[in-house]
Amino acid sequence: MFEHFLPVVYSLGAGFLFALGAHLLSFGMRYSDPQTGALIDIGASTVLFWLLLPFYIEWHYWLTAATAVFVAVGCFRPFVSASLGAWGVRFLGPTLTSTVGATTPLFGAAFGVFLLGEHLTLPITAGTAAIIFGMALLSYRGQFKTAWPLWALLFPLVAAIVRAGANTFNKIGLEMVPSPFFAGLITFTISFFLALSVHGVRRQPVPNFRTTPGLWWFAAAGVVHAIAVTLVNLALQISQIIIVLPLISTFPLFSLALTLFVFKREVLDRRTIIATLLVVPGVLLIAASR
Repeated sequence: MFEHFLPVVYSLGAGFLFALGAHLLSFGMRYSDPQTGALIDIGASTVLFWLLLPFYIEWHYWLTAATAVFVAVGCFRPFVSASLGAWGVRFLGPTLTSTVGATTPLFGAAFGVFLLGEHLTLPITAGTAAIIFGMALLSYRGQFKTAWPLWALLFPLVAAIVRAGANTFNKIGLEMVPSPFFAGLITFTISFFLALSVHGVRRQPVPNFRTTPGLWWFAAAGVVHAIAVTLVNLALQISQIIIVLPLISTFPLFSLALTLFVFKREVLDRRTIIATLLVVPGVLLIAASR
């Protein structure tokens, strides 16, 4: 019976860890810039995957077509999608960027239906819609500023498409090689080399943990993100995109909960309550459809 709900547990667990990772990154931002944070974050995830490689990887995995799939995914996520999100924040601000980013489950549903042959049911559709509206409401914090070019919307929109597409192709790769750990190892390794290359091209200084101890927050976030991605891949291995992505997309709700009850930075307001009343039933609808 419990196995029936494993994808839900994995997906919500990943959502919580993504939220925790975001808070850890915010602590690190007090000491350094976002580009350095992304490099250390992805680098720490990569190091963790390689340290655990002897315990989880079978060597014939490297000779399968799945390796090429995961390499392709790593060229776009997490580094490119995160960079697009950062550019979105620069032009649009965090509110509108987060709101547009809430469309990720919509693109995930499209990829799942048209590429993987998954079937949308009424409970999944209703649950996904409730989660998207709830996350958009949670992200909205007043009037949007209009002093930005229309094309700037492409940054968070393409980031949402990249996230959905990456998870879709990860699922395809996992059908070839049923190893969520291997998928994370390849994608993060490729993304780390991309991040390292961009860091070098920009001629930014090498991060120094001795002179800037606050950089360890980024490393901690990387460890958390590595576990979160493994949970995502575990969920994708045994469930459908149209179920997994909406559940992962609840991470802003977990982030708010951490802010309210752990870090004590915000107070509960009407917007938060309404968003919760949308998201929680949405999650239950999707979980019940398993």
